[in-house]
Amino acid sequence: MGYIDDAFANLKHNLEITPSEQKVAKARHEAIRDFVRSYWDLDDDFLTGSYRRDTKTKKLKDIDIFVVIDASGSQASFRNQAPIQVINALETLLRQKWSAATSDGMAVVIPYGPDDEVMSIDVVPAFKRDGGGYYIPDPSAGAWIATNPKHHHELSIAKNADCDGKFVPFVKMVKGINRELGEPVKPSFLLEVMAQSLVKPPIGRYQDEIVLFLATAAERIGEEWPDPAGLGGDVNAAMNTTQKRAAVNALDQARAIAERAVDLEDEEQERAAYDEWKKLFGNRMTKP
Repeated sequence: MGYIDDAFANLKHNLEITPSEQKVAKARHEAIRDFVRSYWDLDDDFLTGSYRRDTKTKKLKDIDIFVVIDASGSQASFRNQAPIQVINALETLLRQKWSAATSDGMAVVIPYGPDDEVMSIDVVPAFKRDGGGYYIPDPSAGAWIATNPKHHHELSIAKNADCDGKFVPFVKMVKGINRELGEPVKPSFLLEVMAQSLVKPPIGRYQDEIVLFLATAAERIGEEWPDPAGLGGDVNAAMNTTQKRAAVNALDQARAIAERAVDLEDEEQERAAYDEWKKLFGNRMTKP
């Protein structure tokens, strides 16, 4: 392995959740789930989102918990209430123990310190859906919408296996670039959905795969990218035309930097190549 290959090995390691971070996250999400379960009748509760799929970038923000309300339990009437009412009820409940809890779109967010290993946890109320999946509240639309995060997790596991374990680290890398650029692609889940389609096994060197992905993503981010579970709307539906144009520009600039880094590595100017990659990964890219 060369200097840049070693640097990418370090990057892969630096993007992984540490045992310390896992311990803190586990203690906190279990405490929240236990608390909700002690007051509400739940059919299930589980971790979801990028933390569950192991594609979360650090620092740990927005760890997602689904609390699935029992359709025949004491809170069954919530299913017939407006989404904002259910979110408000969950916020009121959680503030009994976490006073800083606040509603934020489809979830109630419990924040911790900005320098904390686990910055925040999102709690999403849900009901089981006949035929698979779940309904979650969307106050902005005034409706309950369908989703299936467990299917998203299954797709990630399968893709990672097809790519010999290199898909999940790759997704973390492109999400890391997005974060370093100021998150022009929103939600970051969109990058994961695009990678499911655009990345083909076997995955080669991360350097080359990143160049190819950034170039293709810039060209195609404006296309329709539907929910992989086939339940929700397009994953990029929240981005307006201006935001998509800004994302195209950011991805294309990142692609140019990545191409320059690969060219420098090919010319055996590895220290200069490292400096280019560091523009995309920041402190996550460390010297061998």
